[in-house]
Amino acid sequence: MNSHQPELRAAVRRLGRRHFLTLTAAAAALAFATELPAAGAASVPELDARKITENPFTLGLASGDPLPDSVVLWTRLAPRPLEPDSGLPEKRVVVTWELAHDEMFLRPVRGGTVTAHPEFDHTLHVEVPGLDPDRPYYYRFRTGAWASPTGRTRTAPAADTAKSQLKLAAVACQAYHHGYYTPYRHLAGEDLDLVVHLGDYLYEYAVDSAGGARGYTDRLLPAHFDREAMTLADYRLRYALYKSDPDLAAAHAAHPFVVTWDDHETENNYAGGRSENNDPPEEFLLRRAGAYRAYWENQPLRAPQRPRGPDMRLYRRLTFGRLAQFDILDTRQYRSERAYGGGWHKSGPESEAASRTMTGETQERWLLDGWKGSGATWNVVPQQVTFARRRDVPTADFKLSMDAWDGYPAARKRFLDGAEAAGVQNLMVLDGDAHVGYGFDLKKDFDDPDSRTVATEISTTSVSSGKDGADKPANFDSLVQANPHLKFYNGRRGYTVITLGTDRARADFRTVSEVTRPGGTLTTAASFVTEAGRPGLIPA
Repeated sequence: MNSHQPELRAAVRRLGRRHFLTLTAAAAALAFATELPAAGAASVPELDARKITENPFTLGLASGDPLPDSVVLWTRLAPRPLEPDSGLPEKRVVVTWELAHDEMFLRPVRGGTVTAHPEFDHTLHVEVPGLDPDRPYYYRFRTGAWASPTGRTRTAPAADTAKSQLKLAAVACQAYHHGYYTPYRHLAGEDLDLVVHLGDYLYEYAVDSAGGARGYTDRLLPAHFDREAMTLADYRLRYALYKSDPDLAAAHAAHPFVVTWDDHETENNYAGGRSENNDPPEEFLLRRAGAYRAYWENQPLRAPQRPRGPDMRLYRRLTFGRLAQFDILDTRQYRSERAYGGGWHKSGPESEAASRTMTGETQERWLLDGWKGSGATWNVVPQQVTFARRRDVPTADFKLSMDAWDGYPAARKRFLDGAEAAGVQNLMVLDGDAHVGYGFDLKKDFDDPDSRTVATEISTTSVSSGKDGADKPANFDSLVQANPHLKFYNGRRGYTVITLGTDRARADFRTVSEVTRPGGTLTTAASFVTEAGRPGLIPA
């Protein structure tokens, strides 16, 4: 049941007289539609794929959310991806998909045909069943005379398997206009089981004709990118721009992704149903509906994640044998309004209220109940924003970020208390958002540096957001002094490789020399381990 029906009805009534943000009534109806069109007379006509004269696979392909017997395969047909119609008419297109044991497709495993509907911007989500656990597969799509690139994916190990190692990369925050996706070029060559994207896959902000900090001299981006994304059509185009980057496409082709969002996939610093600028709720929910729909369309997500208007259940659980359980959270859609208007502020009654939530009651209960049933060695929680307490200065007048868990300390306490009550010993929290790399020991009592360490937090730096960055940001000394539980801090762009083993986990913080020009070199800025049963980061 859509929880926002009253607001949506009000929005539709307003559309007729206000033409909110140029969104037509038809586009509004499309933003709220949830089911695929029926076959037959009610469907739009079928396009003869032999008449597609330009490569429709310009945005590559992707896979994600691996299960022991299944993966999701994704692609989007877009012969001219930066144009509003992507170069295709409003017709459905039949596409063939193939999955094989080898990249030459000499040992086929599964295959079939699916329909790319214009109502879903010609995106495809193929949930392939009946696969073997913990093994790689190769896949591709075909339509007309065209074939996609070949992708490589991998299923999860069976639930009762004592897998000895799981290797993943954590990524976040990839503002197109802040630089090239050089970290993805390096990540595509890593030996990984999966990639976890922690949010800000795209930014709603305008991108000028030169691609912002990329400074293109060999092309001009269309003018419709040089404005903030507000409508379903805007967000679809923005995904096309981001996914047209060859380094991002290479990373998707090389590894399955597990994704969650943060704020910029919709709007900076929104909280639940409230926009950053306190727009009327019915107007913001229209925008959120378009953003959520475009997100699902353009990610390798399963049918249960398909949005219903402005509501989308993104939180979900994945397991990797007995080694790891991943509880992927959504800390945007259900959170309480940001205290004191957001930003950095002294903690006080408004932020410390016991009723405040980061996840909403239903998701919080789902998380705590899921821990009770976990038999995994490692319980990993991919989410969006900094979890540890993070004082800005080492003096009594310190401030805290009201957008991070510091603005929701009661929710953080319930989280940690719930993990302890469930007997979760090896808890690892993953996040991004801050555009720097952090490594935190999570304390039972952050006011006492000698308090027991109860978990580990790995905050990955951004792929490009923040431009090149620096090894030691301007606030390095004050932040390290203010937070003795902060064990690592670096402000370069990059990603983090996390290797989970039966007796320890290792975090390798990868950084690149620059992103404002192509060709940045990769280095490992630091490596840490945390031992099973003994939480806390130790230099490797």
